[in-house]
Amino acid sequence: MNFKYKWKKGYRPSRDEAARSKYLLDASQFDNSKDQNQAEEQVRKRLGVPTRIPDDDRSILPHAAQEENSLDENQF
Repeated sequence: MNFKYKWKKGYRPSRDEAARSKYLLDASQFDNSKDQNQAEEQVRKRLGVPTRIPDDDRSILPHAAQEENSLDENQF
């Protein structure tokens, strides 16, 4: 299959730029998010850039544990 897409910034991004960007294609050319996600995957494969996974939007750092009700030293 050979597709023609409009790039998000009007030009084909470099591999480094493509790896950092969440979306490479102009969203206005798609009817729904499923079509856009499929096209993004195909373009990333063509550029030789890793495809995005759902965990890419999650923080890699653990969240701080919520403070438990701590006892004051004077309560003992």
